[in-house]
Amino acid sequence: MDQTEVLKRVIGILTQAGAWIHEPEEPTDPELEGGPGVVTQLLNDVMPTITIPAEATADEIGPLLSEALGGRILQLSSAFAMAFWELAEVHDSGRTDISSQDVLRELALRAETDLD
Repeated sequence: MDQTEVLKRVIGILTQAGAWIHEPEEPTDPELEGGPGVVTQLLNDVMPTITIPAEATADEIGPLLSEALGGRILQLSSAFAMAFWELAEVHDSGRTDISSQDVLRELALRAETDLD
């Protein structure tokens, strides 16, 4: 999965998180019914399948996992950091003319053109 797709999925999760927090009762939107399950799905889509040799020792497993997962974890954390930074900049500037939903929407649109 490329960085643009990861960023768009992260933006979707952050957008849905607002609904989960503000509407904790029964969601009527089928997209929200999965709740945090969308995070699990993102992890399943981003993380690679790892094969650990049966003869691997405990000392060998750590480096194997770090090598296999390090780049993907960086990809996810970069996407969340980018979205956080965009939201924080608007907040810190004191702007009240734009909502967090608007910031995320704008970031998603920019991701389509800037990162592709």
